[in-house]
Amino acid sequence: MIEGKSSNSNQLQKIPAHIAIIMDGNGRWAKRRGAKRTVGHENGILAVRSVIEGAAELGVKFLTLYTFSIENWNRPEEEVNLLMSLFVRAIHEEVPKLMKNNIRLQAIGDFSLLPAHCQQELYGAVERTAGNSGLTVVLALSYSARWEITEMTCKVARDVQNKKLKIDEISQPLISNYLATAEIPDPEILIRTGGEYRISNFLLWQIAYTELFFSKKMWPDFRKKDLKTIIEKYQLRESRFGKTSEQLSQS
Repeated sequence: MIEGKSSNSNQLQKIPAHIAIIMDGNGRWAKRRGAKRTVGHENGILAVRSVIEGAAELGVKFLTLYTFSIENWNRPEEEVNLLMSLFVRAIHEEVPKLMKNNIRLQAIGDFSLLPAHCQQELYGAVERTAGNSGLTVVLALSYSARWEITEMTCKVARDVQNKKLKIDEISQPLISNYLATAEIPDPEILIRTGGEYRISNFLLWQIAYTELFFSKKMWPDFRKKDLKTIIEKYQLRESRFGKTSEQLSQS
């Protein structure tokens, strides 16, 4: 049974510290209703609000939302422009609510590809919420895992070249510290909505041992009750990290 914020430490330990979500299905949700894809994106904001609220109530520490991939820049210009306008408007409207609820906003991705007004709105929101100590919402914006891994490789190579790092010092923990998520724990749960069964170039290094959940619900229909149901299913799973169940029970 899910407990969330509770005095029972055993139950509290069952709440994942980090949940990542691939928010898929906005366009198909709109198409089924005979509307433009952009209508689906607009309704997707309602799902974002509900899930953030649910994660905060349950005591989740980090919630990463796959907001816009680098590959999404290849979509029709009209849709991309509307998404950028929608993003700016949503950030502007949501920051006061984030402040009120002690929620911190962070972001990962190649922000150089964003229009200047989007960058300004994003940086301002991150700065304003930096002192909040509750749930951290991480927007994966203009992001792809291959971009992140390539960037990490360049940074490591540069530090080796500049003699700030020795080759034999390179390790898995060191690589993690060079990623965009350096200060964020790996997600225990990855959710994809929309009925597709792909990772879509998202957090490929970080999800090595993440529990995967695929929902047939389109993102605009996803709510905090659906998040709670998935966490309850997660609590029934056993993450062994290469060990046997017997080894885990003895530790």
